[in-house]
Amino acid sequence: MMQAPTKKQPGRALLLVDGQCQLCSKISQFVIAHDPEACFRFAALQSPAGQYVLEAYLLPPSDLDTFVMIEDGCCYTKSEAALRVLRQLNGLWPLLYGLIILPALLRNVVYDWIAAKRYGWFGEVEHCLLPNANQRSLLIEEKEEAAPYVK
Repeated sequence: MMQAPTKKQPGRALLLVDGQCQLCSKISQFVIAHDPEACFRFAALQSPAGQYVLEAYLLPPSDLDTFVMIEDGCCYTKSEAALRVLRQLNGLWPLLYGLIILPALLRNVVYDWIAAKRYGWFGEVEHCLLPNANQRSLLIEEKEEAAPYVK
């Protein structure tokens, strides 16, 4: 049986998601299930860690409609972040990275439309849902834990 690490080690990338969005929670669970090497760590946009990273990359701290990926000191948002995550998952999901050839403006129109409707379609939760101890170890909550991801 695998035990949760006592000290959180930084993953290769940090994903910032809306901690109150049911869709974002499901997406986080999906990424965890398809990331056997645990390359990703997660933080809620609303958390001290999320707010710290948003400020460090000059992103609006009140914009909860975005998905952010921090990797190797670079910040990716919205559809580009989502496609870069898919590229690193196991299975056939990396094939969807080919959509990167579409103009970002077009991709983000679709992204923004889904983001605007997500609460109505999927609902809202009070806090981020990472239910078990192993998954909990992937969650970064405090600003100090996010420091390795800030350029």
